[in-house]
Amino acid sequence: MKAIVNKRDFNIIEKTGQPGSFEVNGKNITIDIISPEKNVMHILFGSRSYRVHIIQYNEEQRIVTVGVNGCNYDVKLKNESDELLERLGLSAKVHKAAVVKAPMPGKVIDIMVKAGDRVNKNDSMIVLEAMKMENLIKAQSDGIVKQIHVTKGMAVEKNQELVTMEN
Repeated sequence: MKAIVNKRDFNIIEKTGQPGSFEVNGKNITIDIISPEKNVMHILFGSRSYRVHIIQYNEEQRIVTVGVNGCNYDVKLKNESDELLERLGLSAKVHKAAVVKAPMPGKVIDIMVKAGDRVNKNDSMIVLEAMKMENLIKAQSDGIVKQIHVTKGMAVEKNQELVTMEN
């Protein structure tokens, strides 16, 4: 994996079977990691101690904002697929399909979108009745509705596909 911090590239390979062992830009390093709580790590590297806190992760752009001993850094993560697309000149934004699924079993009461509609994150798309309560199913991101998999009055199961969107 490649990590980019302040325009500096770091090629990182985790050594399997050797916890805390990595190869960074061709150099072998070993660190001790303790994670006392979610998104917080204490790292010992050589004779130095670092407190690392994951502040935010933008999954779409693959950018992690981390705090290290009180200083914040944006870390851009790239995997082999990203690198290949970049080498082929295809690093432009790739359209990804996102599927909105039913969070629970229920009955479709209303469909508020149609194929081709542009929706914004948190826009209401479907009303699902479950346990005599109406639940709004909202868009998880901005995008275009590609396909609606249900009809009004239809019974759905938990995790059943409701809508496919393209980001």
